[in-house]
Amino acid sequence: MDLRATRFTSFISLFTSASTLVCCALPALFVTLGMGAAFAGLVSAIPQLIWLSEHKAALFVGAGVMLTIAGIAQYRARNLPCPIDRDAARACDQARKTSRIIYGFSLAIYVIGGAFAFLPRLVE
Repeated sequence: MDLRATRFTSFISLFTSASTLVCCALPALFVTLGMGAAFAGLVSAIPQLIWLSEHKAALFVGAGVMLTIAGIAQYRARNLPCPIDRDAARACDQARKTSRIIYGFSLAIYVIGGAFAFLPRLVE
């Protein structure tokens, strides 16, 4: 798997994990801050948020699959050779670093979204 595919999977994993944050953590944050009416207005303007919340189990499975694929791609691309040209090698190293940062951020978002979505049910 080449570096561009690794970067692409990192960006896809970021967007799928961000959707878990939108479905689960965002409503809890608004209610916690006393902004329930603002969230109600947001839901009336963007009714797809309700669909995300209704299908959060499938959303988390899909995001988990994408994060797993991105993690495997990161792992496999870690030792791929970069070009010999100095500028291209620097760009290659920067792309690898950026991909690792995006992947780590995606994992953090996924864990936060999962905590808000599933931990309250476990505590009850």
